[in-house]
Amino acid sequence: MSIPLRQQALFLKPAMHHLLMPHWLTHLGALGLFSVAIVDSSPIPLPLPGSTDLLLLWLVAYGGDPWVLGAFAIAGSLVGGYSTWHLGRRGGEAALRRYVPARLLGRVVGWVDRHRILAVFLPAVLPPPIPLLPFALAAGALGVSRHRFLAVYGSARTLRYSLIAWLSVAYGRHAIRMWSGTLQKWSTPLACVFVGLLISGTCFGIWKVSGLRKIDAAERLELHKSAARACNTPEAA
Repeated sequence: MSIPLRQQALFLKPAMHHLLMPHWLTHLGALGLFSVAIVDSSPIPLPLPGSTDLLLLWLVAYGGDPWVLGAFAIAGSLVGGYSTWHLGRRGGEAALRRYVPARLLGRVVGWVDRHRILAVFLPAVLPPPIPLLPFALAAGALGVSRHRFLAVYGSARTLRYSLIAWLSVAYGRHAIRMWSGTLQKWSTPLACVFVGLLISGTCFGIWKVSGLRKIDAAERLELHKSAARACNTPEAA
């Protein structure tokens, strides 16, 4: 008994003729999409902005179930977005200084402080080059509640990936055919570059997170020392 193409593309491998993404990633199907969506919304930078959008389009265009794949993209993005918000909540100002460029920090903080819902919704629903990381971090650092963040962020991601899934069903195969025909001879170099940049970005993200933890640990140690000195200081007469 043969397995329908849509079920094959869901967890195993979509029927792709010209590979412009890493072989192992595209053959993971929905699980690969879920993983990319987590990283794409996390503090770890991906080499290609909008990687989740492109992989979702690719998988749906080659027979994947748009409803299930869209749900995996939304779920992975929620996990990654929550990790970014949580990092901002724990790291506070130190996280913002470490991850947000100084030229943008004031404007991001001001926008999140004045428009807490729009500052989460718009970066999550709009495509690149609109950055998501600074606003998700600032939402955590400036006290946007977890429930409000997840509700607004989840609504935006649901709208975005539902639209991409629909566009993939309607126009995805034609767009990929044009893309593959143009870049076919460059598929292997592009895949190698993508993997190299992905590894570099992952190492860079881990380094920044570890550095932030060291800063947080140093601040906590200094706070404990200050408290100990205050307790040992005799009260003035």
